[in-house]
Amino acid sequence: MQVGALWQGGKACLFRVFAPQAKRLRIRFPDLGRPERELRPQRELRPRPRGYWELACQDIQPGTNYLLSVGDGEFRPDPASRYQPFGVHGPSQVWDHGAFAWSDSAWTGIALEDAILYEIHAGTFTPAGTLDAIIPKLEHLAYLGINAIELMPVNQFPGERNWGYDGAYLFAVQNSYGGPEALKRLVDASHARGIAVVLDVVYNHLGPEGNYLAEFGPYFTDHYKTPWGRAVNLDGKQSDQVRDFFFENALYWLREFHIDGLRLDAIHQMYDTSATHFLAELEERVEGFSARHGRRRFLIAECDLNDPCVITGRDAGGFGMQAQWLDDFQHCVDALLRKETSGYRLDFGRPDQLAKAFREGFVYSGEYCASREKRFGASSALRPPKQFVAFMQNHDQVGNRPGGERFNAVVGPEAYKLAAGTLFLSPYVPLLFMGEEYAEARPFQFFGDYGDPQLSEAVRKGRREEFAHLHADEQVADPIAPGTFEDCKLDWTSLDREPHRTVLRFYRRLIGLRKGLPALSHLHRVGMEMDVSGSCIFLRRRSIGRDDVPAGEIAAIFNYGMEVARCALRTQEGKWELALDSADAEWGGPGSRAPRTARPEDHLEIAPHSFVLYRRTDEG
Repeated sequence: MQVGALWQGGKACLFRVFAPQAKRLRIRFPDLGRPERELRPQRELRPRPRGYWELACQDIQPGTNYLLSVGDGEFRPDPASRYQPFGVHGPSQVWDHGAFAWSDSAWTGIALEDAILYEIHAGTFTPAGTLDAIIPKLEHLAYLGINAIELMPVNQFPGERNWGYDGAYLFAVQNSYGGPEALKRLVDASHARGIAVVLDVVYNHLGPEGNYLAEFGPYFTDHYKTPWGRAVNLDGKQSDQVRDFFFENALYWLREFHIDGLRLDAIHQMYDTSATHFLAELEERVEGFSARHGRRRFLIAECDLNDPCVITGRDAGGFGMQAQWLDDFQHCVDALLRKETSGYRLDFGRPDQLAKAFREGFVYSGEYCASREKRFGASSALRPPKQFVAFMQNHDQVGNRPGGERFNAVVGPEAYKLAAGTLFLSPYVPLLFMGEEYAEARPFQFFGDYGDPQLSEAVRKGRREEFAHLHADEQVADPIAPGTFEDCKLDWTSLDREPHRTVLRFYRRLIGLRKGLPALSHLHRVGMEMDVSGSCIFLRRRSIGRDDVPAGEIAAIFNYGMEVARCALRTQEGKWELALDSADAEWGGPGSRAPRTARPEDHLEIAPHSFVLYRRTDEG
């Protein structure tokens, strides 16, 4: 059931609110110029079955501001507000979603397995920090080879700067980003350039400021705890309607904004003992929506459990998510290159673990995990690679460092290219974090903008305490200071300078190879072989299993060591041509040691912290 202010056309609007404990529900229409005055008389909503309240009006137009009051309580914004032009504490605004003139009727979407994802924080991606300002940068992304952008949450949060995970109004597009129309313009422009749009949504908690949901109904429960406080009520009394609220929100983004997929934040903090888990029901509803509208939308989960149930089909008892983030893959590469033993790096750092990540996905599939002090995970070897999104950086991996340092700031340039090659030669869906493609030098730190001074101080204190064990106080910027946010904005002038221009060319070459070589573009493990010898990892992939994909075979050697490696390709007979050597001077390296053509018995020299990619040329 749709909730909120549902404009019907003309001056007709239906207000529907879930407030099961309310004895009375009022609506007022404030005059923003004179707060004590109302533009229309207050009205009473009428109770309906299952805890809903409704009011049908015939004198409401888009742009009308309104507030709601439960019983004799204070007037609050609508929990399902479509727009909060005056922030999280101000009135909600009636919105006409039918007014936008879409031009993407010919858009058929892309298959998730074909995606090259690119994560964007709208506020720091451009100097203007708006959704409209992203549009001119789509040409850059298309040139790079990106065909799917993933937006960090854009629903209304307090103030004007935030990562987005403090959102308080799930249906309202952030006012400082440009509001609903700006998001539609971005999606429409992206589709025109062949770029899909994935939206990050947060259903495990709401932000602490402006969150009045508990005043309206049993949206939260004390039965479970999360790092952010009370958990969302997904399995307690009156949880059916709470679940519907979130289901409707998911469909709202797909229906009204033509979003191609949703990334679900931290699903391991969503607690549900129902026979049909919330996530399985969500996937069922999204699947039904896709069938009705003739285009598949997909769900990507973030999960910290290494549980293949997340991406196992509903018919086999799983949740049915199309994909999930693969943290283990990043952890393997990070630990190998940084040689640190703090946090998760205590559990990683061996080349054979990275080989297992290639072969199976989860590295921890029931083994003892030192940092967790218990056995952890289950095998994902039977799940197809297209169900995993791999990355070297994302907002968490960068922003959760004391100084928000990017990967290129903590490893050398050769190691940085090695990590990129490991990502794009993997059988998984790759994701880049904004600026990664040209080695952005500016950090991405945690930041926020709260109206409550006590909350601001609590955030400052929490950030300091998070890194106290690292003795990194001087690196932890004040998350509330406007300057911290400004320091995180991408420096697009970098593209006019070295080494950033060369790094960009290198990433473009990698993406071109990924798309152009069938052995890399076809995501499978059949025909993939891995070997490990010392610090070197040997990869072989063949294009098989699809009649419409031409034959192809590649071989790669990743040298994660600090010394030159001397080894053979370890392939079958054939002629092999060098497709890429990350150490080549063309890419700013010390110079290639690998021959342009090779045979399996030839011994090659692989520079430290580099990789070579060969493709077979004597097939067919």
